Amino acid sequence: MSARGMYFEEFEVGHEMVSVGRTITEADVVNFAGLSGDYTQLHTDEEHAKGSLFGKRVAHGVLVLSIATGLAVRLGFIEGTALAFRELTCKFSQPTFFGDTIHVKARVKELKPMPRLGGGSVIFDVWVINQEGKTVQKGEWNMLIASKEGAD
Repeated sequence: MSARGMYFEEFEVGHEMVSVGRTITEADVVNFAGLSGDYTQLHTDEEHAKGSLFGKRVAHGVLVLSIATGLAVRLGFIEGTALAFRELTCKFSQPTFFGDTIHVKARVKELKPMPRLGGGSVIFDVWVINQEGKTVQKGEWNMLIASKEGAD
């Protein structure tokens, strides 16, 4: 069975992909708090959050990042070809509120063959964008993608 995802040689600098949207729910935040142990009041205490800079509860930035990686995976371009998620940077530019719908835009920034590792490094510029078109997170994702040569 062949992989659904793209092999290293199939990526081109400048290629863009955009995911479907996903709404951030209170259940997402509560479940993430339980999983991570991060019960910071800004995320979990409505009364406390009313007095914050944002005036209401916000989703954990790392939760939004995790959901963004899932949205990217749903695009299918790394399914069966991703060897490792090597590195990422992320700037939390805007808050993500309960009820916001986000999607991911990823653009191939750089390609670096790594034949010793069986593929190459694909660096993506990534934006997480809300329903108002505002970028809530941005950064770079560096992924090791399999070479087609090694897949045959």
